[in-house]
Amino acid sequence: MKKSVMAIFFGLAFVLLFSSQAATAGKNGITLIYTGNLDGELEPCGCSLEGDFGGIRRQATMIDRLRKEKPGLFLISSGGFMRSESVHDRLTGEYILKGVKTLNYDAIGVQWADLAYGTDFITHDTLPWVASNWSGATFQTERNITRNGRTLAFFSWIDPRESPLQQMGGSHTMTAPGSDGEALAQALQHAKQSGTLTVLATTLTPDDARRLLPLQQVDILLIRSAYEKYSEPKKVDNTLVLQPGSRGMRLGRLDIALDSAGAIQSWKHKIIPLPKTTPDAPRLKAWYKQYNTQVEADYQKSVKITKAQQAGESPYAGAQACQSCHGEQHKIWHASRHAHAYGTLRRVNKAFDPNCIVCHTVGFNKPGGFIDDDTTGNLSNVQCESCHGPAQAHAASSGVKPVGNADWPREKMCAQCHTPAHSPSFNVDTYWPKIKHPREALR
Repeated sequence: MKKSVMAIFFGLAFVLLFSSQAATAGKNGITLIYTGNLDGELEPCGCSLEGDFGGIRRQATMIDRLRKEKPGLFLISSGGFMRSESVHDRLTGEYILKGVKTLNYDAIGVQWADLAYGTDFITHDTLPWVASNWSGATFQTERNITRNGRTLAFFSWIDPRESPLQQMGGSHTMTAPGSDGEALAQALQHAKQSGTLTVLATTLTPDDARRLLPLQQVDILLIRSAYEKYSEPKKVDNTLVLQPGSRGMRLGRLDIALDSAGAIQSWKHKIIPLPKTTPDAPRLKAWYKQYNTQVEADYQKSVKITKAQQAGESPYAGAQACQSCHGEQHKIWHASRHAHAYGTLRRVNKAFDPNCIVCHTVGFNKPGGFIDDDTTGNLSNVQCESCHGPAQAHAASSGVKPVGNADWPREKMCAQCHTPAHSPSFNVDTYWPKIKHPREALR
């Protein structure tokens, strides 16, 4: 009986002690969710299963779940949301900013890529941008966020050497050379003295950051994003170095235990994937519908302009013209997924998105290439000329003139569309057997 009572007593004591420790850990702990470099991708391409990760709608779902679990979490980003490689990127960037605003970030670093369309473009949606070495009042130089009695001070440093204006010999709106690092060091030191957890975001490599930045005052450093996948945290002196992944495919979670002085005592790190099984956030349904409507309207507008501009004979012949001389190759192509690529876009309601059409048709955005299914239906799908190049002159000369890409190796042909972003597991030796056709019969 005495043993039983004693067991109960010690059991209760253990529970009380554990509860006390857990409460202390919760009080002194911080949960940090961090991201970096969306790189202009509002959603994943979806062409391959292994690449169908991420997107703003899935991020919203996961962030909502995490906030429900940890209401006091901090959500930060090192920036890099924008891209400016095609005429369609501006519209996508506009909707990226609207979508990101719904995620309620606590702080976002500014990168040069974010400034591709000017400062007014990204400040319109009043996101919490931070640029600690920016001259003027366009961006905050520091952002302090307090949750559950703990304050996080977020800073961001843009590398002046990467300034597009400076590289062209012009002026830029950075602070004066030499003073930017000094001002940042003073601000970081002030934050540290007040017991604040300091976070600094940059696109520098760890070595450059160590050489150029006052890391002795930095608790957490976010460095240049890795491609797609996050790296594990590394402690360098007293600074915990984090490397986000890119393209919005995953989230990083860092649960930090702090000591009585507010310094990092220990941490747990978790990479949160966002696969296809992560549902889209219902609250972003209207935003996504509006985006698709705008993309389709822009596409139809460009179709009208292209029709008006395009005159004369197209350099593309279409797969039907190839069939008369290359019957065996045409039969193999017709049985492949390439021959039905445009239909795939229709099934997923993306037959109006230029970013998708370009790899599911022949010659899109090129003179004489695909415009729309009504005007140039003979050039829809991935056809012979998608790989081998324009063949109108080749067909008209009965094979005397070579096709456009006659001197291209197989790898170069495939790499036009099978890029790491759209086809991450692509290997020419693995994929070639799926469409293998006799090359010696081609002229």
